[in-house]
Amino acid sequence: MGRPTHGAAAPAGAATPAGAATRRPVTGSVHSWDLSTGVDGPGTRFTAFLAGCPLACLYCHNPDTWRLRNGRRTTADELVAEAAKYTAFIRAAGGGATLSGGEPLLQPVFAGELLHRFRHELGLHTALDTSGFLGARASDALLADTDLVLLDVKSWEPGLYRKVTGGRGEIAPTVAFARRLALLGKEVWVRFVLVPGLTDGADNIEGVAAFAASLGNVSRVDVLPFHKLGAAKWEAVGRTFPLAGTPVPTPEQVAGAREVFAAHGLYAV
Repeated sequence: MGRPTHGAAAPAGAATPAGAATRRPVTGSVHSWDLSTGVDGPGTRFTAFLAGCPLACLYCHNPDTWRLRNGRRTTADELVAEAAKYTAFIRAAGGGATLSGGEPLLQPVFAGELLHRFRHELGLHTALDTSGFLGARASDALLADTDLVLLDVKSWEPGLYRKVTGGRGEIAPTVAFARRLALLGKEVWVRFVLVPGLTDGADNIEGVAAFAASLGNVSRVDVLPFHKLGAAKWEAVGRTFPLAGTPVPTPEQVAGAREVFAAHGLYAV
């Protein structure tokens, strides 16, 4: 950590320039990390959950990640060293490393450093799980070190988007970020949570599907059935789970939503 950078300047959104031989001491707030398979991108992934999120989605199953203070101050060195313990296994399983949250782009410099080092130092496929609401904070350098973006599209209708995100979000930043990713040719998996009585309206699903299909870089759509597994976490942080009385979608409802995306030529699972 103290070798010269040979004059390279660090781009905004990443502490270490692409191709540089050094690492800079960057610290961020990390809620937790885990190894997962088939959830946070292709193959087995080392997934780091960064703390802090500007949204308050009604169906969020990790409300304990909303505040930066919910995490532990962690250096990039620490997290990369942790991931390095599993690189042989991850590569053998066709996986990589994913930044999730919370919202990783709330800490763009820390996120950029991690993605850079996961990719260049550990040789791992990298993924960024984001709502796109803070997409303007993602520098070109950060995106250059990102192989896949898992883009959470909360809803298509502006009023519904605000409702779903607890009155804190707007669809426009996500749309702008998605179009930027398309111009860069960056692979995207769209994620859409199906909530009966909330996001399952025909026009809403059709809107998300038509937009995703228009981009040209969406290789997969995950239609995620709403669940209540995080309800206890809401109670733990002193909040009432707002969707406690909402039923989970039936298999037929999930299949129907997937069919809408498939009708637009998208691979939906």
